Amino acid sequence: MNPSGDPKGEYRNARREGSGAGPPRATARLQLHAGFTLDDARDRVDYYADLGVSHLYLSPITRARPGSTHGYDVIDHAAVNPELGGEPALRRLAQAARRRGLGLIADIVPNHMAAHPANPWWRDVLALGEASAYSRHFDIDWQTPDPALRGKVLLPVLAGPYGDCLARGDLRLRRDPDSGELELEAPGGRYPVAPPSIPRGIDSRALARLYDPGEESGRERLHRLLERQHYRLAWWRTAPDQINWRRFFEISELVGVRVEDEAVFDAVHALILRLYAEGILDGLRIDHIDGLAAPGAYLRRLNQRLAQACAGRPPACAQPRAYLVVEKILAPGEAPDPRWHIDGTTGYDFMDQAGALLHAPAAEAPLRAFWQALTGDMRPPREQLEAARRRMLARHFPSERLALVRSLERIARLDGHTRDWSANAIDRALSAMLAAFPVYRTYAEDGGRGEADRQVCREALRRAAVLLDARPGTADAALLAQVDRWLDGSDVPGLDAPARAERDQALRRFQQLTPPLAAKSLEDTLLYRYGPLLSRNEVGASADAFALAPAAFRALVDARARAHPHAMLATATHDHKRGEDARARLAVLSEMPQRWRDTALRWIQALPAGEAPTLADRYLLVQTLVGAWPADWDASRGAQPGDEAAHWLERVAQWQLKALREAKLHTSWTDPDPVYEDAARGALGFLLADPRGRELLGEIAGFAFELAPAGLVNSLTQTLLRNTLPGVPDLYQGTELWDFSLVDPDNRRPVDYARRESLLAGARGAAPIDLSESAWRAGSVKLTLIQRLLAARARLPALFAQGGCAAVPAEGPRAEQVLAWLRQHEGQNALIVAPHLCALRLDGYARGRSAQARGHWADTALRLPPPAAGGAWHDALDGRRLRPLADGRLPLAESLRDMPVALCLSVRN
Repeated sequence: MNPSGDPKGEYRNARREGSGAGPPRATARLQLHAGFTLDDARDRVDYYADLGVSHLYLSPITRARPGSTHGYDVIDHAAVNPELGGEPALRRLAQAARRRGLGLIADIVPNHMAAHPANPWWRDVLALGEASAYSRHFDIDWQTPDPALRGKVLLPVLAGPYGDCLARGDLRLRRDPDSGELELEAPGGRYPVAPPSIPRGIDSRALARLYDPGEESGRERLHRLLERQHYRLAWWRTAPDQINWRRFFEISELVGVRVEDEAVFDAVHALILRLYAEGILDGLRIDHIDGLAAPGAYLRRLNQRLAQACAGRPPACAQPRAYLVVEKILAPGEAPDPRWHIDGTTGYDFMDQAGALLHAPAAEAPLRAFWQALTGDMRPPREQLEAARRRMLARHFPSERLALVRSLERIARLDGHTRDWSANAIDRALSAMLAAFPVYRTYAEDGGRGEADRQVCREALRRAAVLLDARPGTADAALLAQVDRWLDGSDVPGLDAPARAERDQALRRFQQLTPPLAAKSLEDTLLYRYGPLLSRNEVGASADAFALAPAAFRALVDARARAHPHAMLATATHDHKRGEDARARLAVLSEMPQRWRDTALRWIQALPAGEAPTLADRYLLVQTLVGAWPADWDASRGAQPGDEAAHWLERVAQWQLKALREAKLHTSWTDPDPVYEDAARGALGFLLADPRGRELLGEIAGFAFELAPAGLVNSLTQTLLRNTLPGVPDLYQGTELWDFSLVDPDNRRPVDYARRESLLAGARGAAPIDLSESAWRAGSVKLTLIQRLLAARARLPALFAQGGCAAVPAEGPRAEQVLAWLRQHEGQNALIVAPHLCALRLDGYARGRSAQARGHWADTALRLPPPAAGGAWHDALDGRRLRPLADGRLPLAESLRDMPVALCLSVRN
């Protein structure tokens, strides 16, 4: 290695306009897999550089389970995934990126790995049990109360009961032709066999006869051999009740990693830290920070190691520190823990806030009433969420819940004042507290809870008391308070080491149970079964937060600017439930709730009658059809659906199946109901094949086509805000054109880069923006807007990275329908202007009739403060010069002359 820390000298003289001087200017998220490798990403460097991003933000690059399409099922933290091209391809990408001034950010997965035999750590644990050098790398309870599992790992991988699989011959011994090792071949993979369990001196043929599952005696010998392994094969259905190791959420294919152990931390991060030290990576995105035992301690250690690595980076890659963001779902009113040293979150919070801003508050009541009429369920969303949490605790996380109960019971036995509390009583109180818990988790480390944690727990206790009917002074109230004290993480004087260890373990179990419980209850249950308007059912959203007033939105913008000015701002992600432009279109329905209710009810009633699908599920379907109808399709695709429309409806069918199973009301992943699922799919078949259905589909298509222009106005509003407000705009791959995708895997489909490159070539430079209706429908208007906004950020980086952000008041008849901010820094000024809750009245912009649309703004103007009111401004989108009136007002009909949004710049020397 040469003195620069750059082993090949590749980056010593590389340009670093975009990535070297500080945090990213703008990022582009790329989903890597065998079909889109690191070399494929390298081929798109020029495109993204020309678009204006400063960093490519990569999905996990470490070696994943063979065939992985997402990379989160890591099997080797020490190697770049060979299916992506390996480390050589990563270096080629980094070199190409540096030539264009781009940096690289990597998504890392410290919380979990694939529980798969291809994972060498996991395989070693299966082979050697507690004697494995990796037995403490994973969160395994080796001393589980179940004697059949003590000292073993439960492997819930079988398609049916163990005895049935054994009798069918699904389990058999084989010798690996490459290693010569004896393995157990099962439907879930090939597993190691502990050498001491195998008779010595017997060749492969003799072993095959000895353990032949086709013979009763062979099955009996095979069973006895399997009982001597360090794992216990089981039916997949046993996992919720019997699992003795921490999973990622409820996914039995992903095992939790004890990254809080320093040796494990070092093993997980060695590659990433080396790549950062060599200047190949510039920043990290931490996946699922809430899954870690101690996020604060983890981030302190990571920042320390990154600082050490930073000291050895090549001069061309010099920067103050690594860019560091965390994946964190924030509840309403919640902020990242102030003790964390991070640049911010990955942007789910902004995605929720920007989406809520587009919804008219007055529509919530009529749309909720319509939903209640369809479902007959009058419970408020919070009560429905609590019911979903109780279901998850009972059916999906009973093992994790009961392990925590046992831990609390052991703590109770240590004190004469609490030893009489039974496990059942503790379980009852704990379950109520978990059902009522309002956020993902607490962060009670470093001596106890912070103030935010204390407030959360007070709210959880208050609500848990209501659920238990635990009035003050009752035994249940006392027990709730005691459980809370056990889990507060504070130092208790006089505790001996075993008692302290037990309390620490209980707290860790609690804080690692609430995140998956929150995610699976809200994101993967309630948001699929509660649907007054699906545009508000998104990752990071709350079911009872329908709209956000401009003043509240501005307050959140200000808070982010103060605490985390370099946090990511996202409006689309690899996890979103529907594309950002589908949500923007559906938000328009909040401007016309009564018309929408009448229209949707007519469509619901026109679908085939019967008990399945329910009225509610039909309503979710028609919302999806309206929201996801491609912008460049007219109504004729519905009236006369061809192959392209049939393919699109098949994508909708895949969404529908996932939505129904996630809702867990009429079918589920664990207990699918084929009759109900077939009936639901039959509704789509009716639309495609039946003449009455085609007529209905044509009507839906016509409605979507007419609604689309207003939706595109909303889309440009959220695009403008993402790219101009304080923070780092993050672009999800492909969403520079209209994004009407559905939930994954639909939102991870291949991106048509050839089309985007062609459109970008016409968008760059000073040429006027094509604002024809066809350009709007094709999406080139959105791509051009993004390119010019990012170009403005590149020209004035300090303004957008450091500049203040103050609301600008409006005056006139439409003053309540405009959003405006002024960003200022050392003589540089940026005026951000967007419409609010008037998309239907402005759809002329997207119909190629801007003169008609701008008439909406007559006699309405922005009141610019001095000295911004003086001097010349220019429109960053089309280069026009703008000059405020003598009294400091800027007419909206001028600033929004041709487009519904504007970014105006003024620079004073």
